[in-house]
Amino acid sequence: MAWFKRTDKGIKTSTEEKKDAPDGLWFKTPKGNIIHTRELKNNSYVCPDDDYHVKIGSKEYFEILFDGNKFKELDENMTSGDPLNFVDSKPYTARIEATISKTNLKDAVRTGVGKINGLDLVISCMDFNFIGGSMGSVVGEKIARAIDYSLKNKIPFLMISKSGGARMMEAGFSLMQMAKTSAKLALLDEAGIPYISLLTDPTTGGVTASYAMLGDFNIAEPGALIGFAGPRVIRETIGKDLPKGFQSSEFVLDHGFLDFIIDRRQLKNRLTTLLNLLNN
Repeated sequence: MAWFKRTDKGIKTSTEEKKDAPDGLWFKTPKGNIIHTRELKNNSYVCPDDDYHVKIGSKEYFEILFDGNKFKELDENMTSGDPLNFVDSKPYTARIEATISKTNLKDAVRTGVGKINGLDLVISCMDFNFIGGSMGSVVGEKIARAIDYSLKNKIPFLMISKSGGARMMEAGFSLMQMAKTSAKLALLDEAGIPYISLLTDPTTGGVTASYAMLGDFNIAEPGALIGFAGPRVIRETIGKDLPKGFQSSEFVLDHGFLDFIIDRRQLKNRLTTLLNLLNN
């Protein structure tokens, strides 16, 4: 039986009979532009029609940045414990196991060591798909160890942040990661080893309040949400409407909290220029 029917006005498909395109074949931006996923990947996951930067994770950033996608992953099997025996709608351990199974990630950050345009670089990149990119003990420890690797080998460090903030299931243990990572970055600064922080959509909470804003250069992608509390929380707290574009990377740049904004398609070459400048 055909899945369409002809009417006086042409071919008409009923709602019940409509067939969706295969998952992952096309991507539609918030402005309604449609692009084939193959073209999107070849364009660094940026839609050329409206420059919309699709939210991506560590796998995609490593593909974009590391030469030939060749890198050595550090601490790849580190996973979260449950120091508080935390239970909300489900036990924390069950949530971790389910998220690992769903995402094929061990936690909300991955670290790789490789080369970009021939220059050595350590990259820690957060994954929002893992419990909202929340910062728990594993995230803090892996970032700290990545910084230790940079210190030992005198290699610049790039942090790509994408997070909803501290992980509530670990409470104070999560908040301690703010101090730990900040202290490690101070050692990197004392050693004169470059640290670049890239803020992507979204970067909020304790991540913004610690390592995301401590770079020798703090840079961001276009249109990224950057802040501590979210716009809705702030609006409800102060009881006032917020300025247009509040907490967008462009707004944050205009108010002096970023050095510049980089289109993802130019990210690798701009980082190379920046690293050459800092190394010199």
